[in-house]
Amino acid sequence: MSGGGIDQLVKMANDIGTFFSGEPDHDVAVAGVVNHIQKFWDPRMRRKLVAHLQAGGHGMLPLVKVAAAQIAQTPAAAV
Repeated sequence: MSGGGIDQLVKMANDIGTFFSGEPDHDVAVAGVVNHIQKFWDPRMRRKLVAHLQAGGHGMLPLVKVAAAQIAQTPAAAV
């Protein structure tokens, strides 16, 4: 996957979050979002999403914000 505009990245992240929002265990849902983004998004996309969260996260679902915060805590090489 290549990088995209932040609106498109937020939409994609929210789509992932919506998919995992059906999971009754919140921690499992967050882990699902984190794992999907880390596995399928390139580092530039992840960095843009984290930067957007740090700038307020406008438009991001709460589940996606939690997941992006966890991604932000990963070693710099993995973000």
